[in-house]
Amino acid sequence: MAKEKSTIQSPIVVGLDIGTTKICVIVGRRTAHNKIEVLGIGKADSAGVTRGVVSNIQKTVQGIEAAVELASAQSNVEIRVVNVGIAGQHIKSLQHRGILTRRDFNTEISKKDIDKLVDDMFKLVMPPGEEIIHVLPQEFTIDNEPGIKDPVGMAGVRLEANFHIISGQITAIKNIMRCVTNAGLQTQDLILEPLASSESVLSDDEKEAGVCLVDIGGGTTDIAIFHEGIIRHTAVIPFGGNSVTEDIREGCSVMRNQAELLKTRFGSALADENKENEIICVPGLRGREPKEISVKNLAYVIQARMEEIVEHVYYEIKSSGYEKKLIGGIVITGGGALLKHLNLLVQSVTGLDCRVGYPNEHLNKYENMPKSVYEDLRSPMYATTIGLLIKGIQKAEEVLEEMKQPGVFVDKSSSITDPKKRESFLERLVKKTTDFIKDDMNVSDEEYTKP
Repeated sequence: MAKEKSTIQSPIVVGLDIGTTKICVIVGRRTAHNKIEVLGIGKADSAGVTRGVVSNIQKTVQGIEAAVELASAQSNVEIRVVNVGIAGQHIKSLQHRGILTRRDFNTEISKKDIDKLVDDMFKLVMPPGEEIIHVLPQEFTIDNEPGIKDPVGMAGVRLEANFHIISGQITAIKNIMRCVTNAGLQTQDLILEPLASSESVLSDDEKEAGVCLVDIGGGTTDIAIFHEGIIRHTAVIPFGGNSVTEDIREGCSVMRNQAELLKTRFGSALADENKENEIICVPGLRGREPKEISVKNLAYVIQARMEEIVEHVYYEIKSSGYEKKLIGGIVITGGGALLKHLNLLVQSVTGLDCRVGYPNEHLNKYENMPKSVYEDLRSPMYATTIGLLIKGIQKAEEVLEEMKQPGVFVDKSSSITDPKKRESFLERLVKKTTDFIKDDMNVSDEEYTKP
């Protein structure tokens, strides 16, 4: 996959975020210091996505191809396989309990037992038109002993588990996959975007203490609630930064591009934090006078929509039953988190502590990466894409680790639990590993296959 093989420290992985406002591709790997080294990044406008759902295949494919071309040129890596994020109002979640009675009483509980429970969850009958995306184990019970987080290696006959199951519309999932395929790429894994964002901006301590991640994108606001290190609740709200822009366009009677600039340069989520006499002059259309807009009035328009979004978030927090258990409060990320005074608004509406989540701590400066690009990557708007990169690296490393076990070249019980996805990923990984070995040994296909 990479042309510079001698410097590889871990598998090179690609994250693809097909968002409502932008399509972003990031190529990276893990360094020896457990940091993410970004080798290349590509961005393109997203004209074919509405509220997180693909609405125009051709425009989305063009955006993916443009972003991939930029990332590939910058990283000197031929991009073929990507980790894709998925969001949208169609995403749903539910809780389910699985039970496994083991026949062999004398052996320890293994990862294969866990995988069997997970695979059974994928066989659940879903409502028509829906498909399971993720099955996330929460807590295990062994022979009526509850509260076990990792049962591998323990003894027991009856293994039970609570699962958090995330599903989505089959048509929306297939449209994303079709866009990736039409762009000449293969999908390594499909990952829920708030789960990806949580990897890049939340610490293990926050997940243990209890925290709500709020990822405010252009078309949707994604929510993920963690407690005791376990995912407890997920939700997608069909409002985001674009809703604020539309409100400004209508409320201030300006063009959409002017509304976006007003939001990003002068916008505030709290009107009381702005002075009465601050005025912005917006150029008029040809032959018309410039328009004067009060910064405070602009903030009132923004605050009304952001209060609505935050109230939706607070409703989801209360519905989850973890309102009183979020010691870590709320972490806001995504492009919408850059809005001034938003953390203060969130605190006033919910009564919970709030901070802005940056993916800084995971990034390692690449020596060939321009400083301006590196600084851009530290923005919350790249939290999802960097999270997709981290999740992809984790999966690739887990499979490579399983391949190192004595007497086992490929273990079918890999971390990819969906049987449909697992075989194709392992086959590609084996081929890439074989090609890498042959290149290093400098031998032909015939010499490599000799006994």
